Amino acid sequence: MRTKSQHLFIMLALLAGVHQAAAKGAQFFRIVGPAATTITAFNPDGTLVWSNALAGTNYTVQTATSLVGGGNWVNYVQLPVTQAVNTNLLFAFNPPSGMALIPAGAFTMGDTLDGESATGESDAIPISVTVSAFYMDVNLVSYSQWQSVYTYATSHGYGFDHGGSGKAANHPVQTVDWYDVVKWSNARSQQAGLTPVYYTDAGLTHVYKTGDLAPYVNWTANGYRLPTEAEWEKAARGGLSGQRFPWGDTISESQANYYGGTTNDYSYDLGPNGFNALFDTGAYPYTSPVGYFAANGYGLYDMAGNVFEWCWDWYGTPYGQPTTTNPTGPASGSYRVLRGGYWSGSASFARCANRLNVNPNFGTGGYSGFRCVRGL
Repeated sequence: MRTKSQHLFIMLALLAGVHQAAAKGAQFFRIVGPAATTITAFNPDGTLVWSNALAGTNYTVQTATSLVGGGNWVNYVQLPVTQAVNTNLLFAFNPPSGMALIPAGAFTMGDTLDGESATGESDAIPISVTVSAFYMDVNLVSYSQWQSVYTYATSHGYGFDHGGSGKAANHPVQTVDWYDVVKWSNARSQQAGLTPVYYTDAGLTHVYKTGDLAPYVNWTANGYRLPTEAEWEKAARGGLSGQRFPWGDTISESQANYYGGTTNDYSYDLGPNGFNALFDTGAYPYTSPVGYFAANGYGLYDMAGNVFEWCWDWYGTPYGQPTTTNPTGPASGSYRVLRGGYWSGSASFARCANRLNVNPNFGTGGYSGFRCVRGL
């Protein structure tokens, strides 16, 4: 147990509604590490400047919404340090509309909490990964949002494999394949006056609009794109470490839209059994409105359940290809990665570490959706 001298409390109370999608009220931060440090500045853009850090060690920023009883502190981001003086962006006062900042830092990707063979964790062996800061959509792309960009796209030279479906305007779009969502992301960028990310040529001059191909990527563009698998998992964990789900180690239908199965040897599934009773009405799919359940520590909704989410990466093992800093996955492959679980999937699928390898042409059954990210 650390002594008080090894904590440095930031004691920064943010006004209601300022800290992205966090609950209204005060927001407090502190730095926990191997030795006491000194905060030298906290800037209006949300960056923290601090000194006296021990190079070659890790510090953790923790957050709490109250200091009553000492505060209920939870991890927010881990900061590997290489120098005594550091500057870190902790939050964004004015993120792009509908998006939240995911702060830069390291995290443990994967887990073996339940044994490798029991839940398919042999392809999710834990490894430390470092990811730069980025913005992510707070919600899954809804059907109404999809339709708005889709209409623009089809009148500007874009072609899709699927037109997309949705249970209702405020439910997630589904029945879209990997190629559809990549092209849609480009159209969203162009509609917003941003630089597209995906191209059909190595010179990055021809915007990817039609056909099914593995596009070239301009990682420095300011437009919308799919998250890498590492970005998705870091965001899903919401700052927590070593937990099965974005909120902790157990799951119930009050926390996510999934298929309960308390008899499936998943002791962490609190059920009840079957489809979520709130949404198993009408025809398939039994999706739920985006943003229905509580947000995680970064203010993101539906990072477990509802619909699977497409990621950029080709599926491969191990993690951390070609580098453990901002990994983008294997250079080639046969399958793309889906993450996050879905309305008809068991609790195991909804775990933060669960990986699904799927043909990028898969776009049926109401299982797959997505959300976009943007670089800073």
